[in-house]
Amino acid sequence: MTEEKKENLEQEVTETPVQEEVVAEAAPETTTEEAAPAVAEEPAEVKAETAEVKETSAEPEEFDWASLEVGLDAYSVKERDKLSEMYNNTLNTVSEKEVLKGTVISLNKREVVVDIGYKSDGIVNINEFRYNPDLKVGDKVDVYIESLEDKKGQMILSHKQARSTRSWDRVNEALESDEIIKGYIKCRTKGGMIVDVFGIEAFLPGSQIDVKPIRDYDVFVGKTMEFKVVKINNEYRNVVVSHKALIEAELEQQKKDIIGKLEKGQVLEGTVKNITSYGVFMDLGGVDGLIHITDLSWGRISHPNEIVELDQKLNVVILDFDDDKKRIALGLKQLTPHPWDNLDENLKVGDKVTGKVVVIADYGAFVEIAPGVEGLIHVSEMSWSQHLRSAQDFLRVGDEVEASILTLDRDERKMSLGIKQLKSDPWEYIEKLYGVGSKHKATVRNFTNFGVFVEITEGVDGLIHISDLSWTKKIKHPSEFTAIGEEIQVVVLDIDKDNRRLSLGHKQLEENPWDVFETIFTVDSIHEGTVVELMDKGAVIALPYGVEGFATPRHLVKEDGTSVKQDEKLDFKVIEFNKSAKRIIVSHSRIAEDEKRSEENAKRKAQAKGGKKPASQPETTLNIEKTTLGDISELAALKTQMEENEKKDK
Repeated sequence: MTEEKKENLEQEVTETPVQEEVVAEAAPETTTEEAAPAVAEEPAEVKAETAEVKETSAEPEEFDWASLEVGLDAYSVKERDKLSEMYNNTLNTVSEKEVLKGTVISLNKREVVVDIGYKSDGIVNINEFRYNPDLKVGDKVDVYIESLEDKKGQMILSHKQARSTRSWDRVNEALESDEIIKGYIKCRTKGGMIVDVFGIEAFLPGSQIDVKPIRDYDVFVGKTMEFKVVKINNEYRNVVVSHKALIEAELEQQKKDIIGKLEKGQVLEGTVKNITSYGVFMDLGGVDGLIHITDLSWGRISHPNEIVELDQKLNVVILDFDDDKKRIALGLKQLTPHPWDNLDENLKVGDKVTGKVVVIADYGAFVEIAPGVEGLIHVSEMSWSQHLRSAQDFLRVGDEVEASILTLDRDERKMSLGIKQLKSDPWEYIEKLYGVGSKHKATVRNFTNFGVFVEITEGVDGLIHISDLSWTKKIKHPSEFTAIGEEIQVVVLDIDKDNRRLSLGHKQLEENPWDVFETIFTVDSIHEGTVVELMDKGAVIALPYGVEGFATPRHLVKEDGTSVKQDEKLDFKVIEFNKSAKRIIVSHSRIAEDEKRSEENAKRKAQAKGGKKPASQPETTLNIEKTTLGDISELAALKTQMEENEKKDK
């Protein structure tokens, strides 16, 4: 037998019981019912494995030498199963993410070892027990199983997580059962307070601290109070608690008793609970009511704090309430007599009164002549002027004014006042102050297409017609001549006392220049002009002395056949002058046409001086004979004379 065969034989003898032991060790993991068939099949499996080992290698891949050494093969399969079952029954059945009780078996500076009755002990970080410095061996603690076995085979526990989980369950129970719980107010935060409830930070809104508005939150910090859990957000792990809910429950019965006895006109004592810009909230003993700012005082006030203070006790009267009596309207001023009832009986229309402006509107101002007694000064009664303005142009809130009573209705408690009545009406003496022909300085107030409205003085307005603005300029709109707010010199042309209007003029301040223009711009006179505006119907020509003329298109053609251009300076001949219409018609083309016509006339005159043509002689021959040196000199002299005459006309 070769050495190789001997080694194989020895290996076979050695390995056979080992395979049996491996199979036997695996048996406890199966159920008792499956154990018998497994044992029956062992020889075949062992043979197969042995054969396989012989074919592949001389040594198996996995071999448990420890099992062989402890002698597990000394027990039968049934005995091993029985022993495993007994061992497993001594252990607790636990799972991850579970909270249970454990016993501290040891602790050091870093960790605490806790026994939970499992096959292995768990470890908890010592920092989680900072709140309990007296922790010792044997103490019972709550632990949360984070992991049954980490990479090192160690079970990981958490005491902090267990407390949190227990607290969360406790909070949910409190919400479901509507239980009253205690909490410690740790600190203040935006909008409320942070409360420690079962180790959880809950939020206490400012509106849920008390039925009354809280003015100082800091006084509650560090207090332990009773609360109700009102809301839980499981997703974000948020808890909202309320102390107000407890108070409301206590006041509910008291509130029902008060509401049941409410009647309109009833006087009750209340405490100022809150002050707003629009009114005051009163606590009537568990029931809230509102005193509107207009029901606080007969006189006008800008803010309720002018009348009342927080926590002030007042007697109020019930004015109205809704069907459910949830909204109660209260009054304070109604407990005192109305000021109109105490108004001086001798006060009448025409009397002068003094008061303070309390309200300003566009249409007028309200003046308080006594607390709770006001009169209206309409904007039309502030000035004699017919020019419409706002009341803010005359008065301001807080102004002390003197006014005249125009109307007085004690039943309706209304009064109208006037300021302008304290001054004399300027139209009563208009002829003396602003007679026809008098000159004045006025302020431009408004424009229309036909003229300018001006104010000479307060209450005296007038109109300058567009035709009375300038003698020479043709104005399409008054804005071309002046501007709103500017001062302008005027002369009174006419007085309409009934309608309180003056007809005014501006051009009348100067003499009519058309009397002079009539002698300058005579027909056929030639003047230099500038084209200032071109239109389809013609062009406006600026002439000397600030006068404007007009030329039609046919009179704008130059000698070369082209038309005049904008801003071009040319000579123009006056072909029409209308003084009454203040119209001057000019022509540029007419100058060349008249010159040509003059030359032709001159030729005819020269021919007439030379005598009649012979009947038999042709016309061409006669013309040749007439063209002598004497004729040429005569024509030249005639032309010179005509030019001199034209210069004189200019």
